[in-house]
Amino acid sequence: MRSDGTISIWFFIGVSLLVNGVLIFLAGLYQLSHPPAVKVVLYDLHASVWWGAILLIIGLIYCIRYNPNRA
Repeated sequence: MRSDGTISIWFFIGVSLLVNGVLIFLAGLYQLSHPPAVKVVLYDLHASVWWGAILLIIGLIYCIRYNPNRA
């Protein structure tokens, strides 16, 4: 994936997924601890927590797999 000192684009995609996953996950946790006054229909599914965790895991896998310092 890496040739002549270049860094794979998949590493940066992994970093992007990781950062977005952390932000969405933390926003979902905040929403759990401070529920809104008016809840949407599917509020009980806590989609932001699930999607944030999924993005975080996928981003972590990409960052580990395409790490430029990995031998």
